[in-house]
Amino acid sequence: MLMRRDPLAAPEELIRRVYAYVAYRIGDGVEAEDVTSDVFEQAVRSRDRYDPRRGAPISWLIGIARHRVARTLANRPDPTVELPDTEALFDLEAKALERLTLASALATLGDRDRQLIALRYGADLRVRQIADLLELKTNAVEVALHRALGRLRAALEADIEPEERAARVSLAGRPL
Repeated sequence: MLMRRDPLAAPEELIRRVYAYVAYRIGDGVEAEDVTSDVFEQAVRSRDRYDPRRGAPISWLIGIARHRVARTLANRPDPTVELPDTEALFDLEAKALERLTLASALATLGDRDRQLIALRYGADLRVRQIADLLELKTNAVEVALHRALGRLRAALEADIEPEERAARVSLAGRPL
């Protein structure tokens, strides 16, 4: 019998990263907490099937989370981006505007682009881990992520008022 280490032996960091991925995909708050809880409930029930040769525990958990997120999004009547309900300690208006702008730009992207960005920046997975999880080549993930970020950047720049864009150009000496 192969002795395996418990993939949930150090859950604090795993919970934080899974929640970050889920919140990145469906929005922060109670629904993200419920989905994260479902992920860990499933993980506890199936921890004996975890195979460390197939990847780190976080990759295994994100795989479970991807299925739970997909199910949650499929059950929504109208897929919208929900904003986190956290309070900023400084300049609440500016922070809210940044979050609205980012949420708006993310909403213009396709599901695959949002998923790649969520895996990389929400779950903090490395490109290699994302490639393993999605069963793609590392180079393919790097290219797809680069293109997704380019589309996100273009969507963010499209939201900038012409006067602000001109001011940024004059300050930087070159276009955005």
